[in-house]
Amino acid sequence: MADASTVPTLDDVARAAGVSTATVSRCLNSPERVVEQTRNRVMAAIEALGYTPNFGARVMAAKRTFTIGAIIPTMDNAIFARGLQTFQEELHARGYTLLVASSAYQPQIEEEQIRALVARGADGLLLIGHDRDPAIYDYLRARSIPVLASWVYRPDGTQPTVGFDNRSAMRALARQVIAFGHRRIAMISGITDGNDRAAARVAGLREALAEGALDADALRVIETPYEIDNGAAALRTLMQAETPPSVIMCGNDVLAVGALRGAREMGLSVPEDVSITGFDDIELARIVTPQITTVHVPHRDMGRRAAEALIDMVEKRSAGVSLELECSVQMRGSLRDLRT
Repeated sequence: MADASTVPTLDDVARAAGVSTATVSRCLNSPERVVEQTRNRVMAAIEALGYTPNFGARVMAAKRTFTIGAIIPTMDNAIFARGLQTFQEELHARGYTLLVASSAYQPQIEEEQIRALVARGADGLLLIGHDRDPAIYDYLRARSIPVLASWVYRPDGTQPTVGFDNRSAMRALARQVIAFGHRRIAMISGITDGNDRAAARVAGLREALAEGALDADALRVIETPYEIDNGAAALRTLMQAETPPSVIMCGNDVLAVGALRGAREMGLSVPEDVSITGFDDIELARIVTPQITTVHVPHRDMGRRAAEALIDMVEKRSAGVSLELECSVQMRGSLRDLRT
């Protein structure tokens, strides 16, 4: 065992475990390549000695920092929490560390964060959504930084995407709403400027209206930041119209829960007086009463697959391939069937 007054080295771990220094390195960098019995012995020696790998040496040897950056639009609610959790779990299993930043839905802030993460040596970047200034992608390409977009699916985009089709997912929910006999439909959307996910969801609703021979141009849409208070305020505005909607479709579950609160504050019953739908299927949608009819997004699977795809790009096993994940409509108590 190494002297308590000295910092333990790789050689100390190797001697304590009875293996070579190369085996110790493999346990740290590629544990799947080491048999379980040997790996357990090495990890026990590392624990007993209190050994910490020399990060600088690892970086120089691999010419990578084993750091991945992710920039999400907000940390204010749970929209991105599940996906980011499994993203981080998969990175950790592969020996990578995650650095997270939030842009507050501001393109200028996102650009600053991209440059900061690159300056700190990020091997690759996860970005939310696809649409942004092409100069950003040029900047990353010039520095050979792999970038993957998620929470969207764009097979024809300039960057690989791992996610889902926001337009078709909202269209599927809207078709069900229309099939239930709703004709007076309104929407509370996130801000669509600079947010391709929000814009696609509005477009998906308009497409479903057109398919149902309804006037898509007459659709009333209130755009507002994703906050519960904003959802409540938007519902009050919509329900005060001369002909209020029978259903309000929301761009995400946070707005939907806010709309539900706003309805209660007005003395309205959901879904008897007005139906409400959401999007994302975060836990919040299932703990309110009535539970929110929404679109289930496979957040955990998306996060894991995004990590796998981005690491493959960083380690040059792939140039990046887009992957589409399926969403599903979750029918719950907040949507009334007007046919019954």
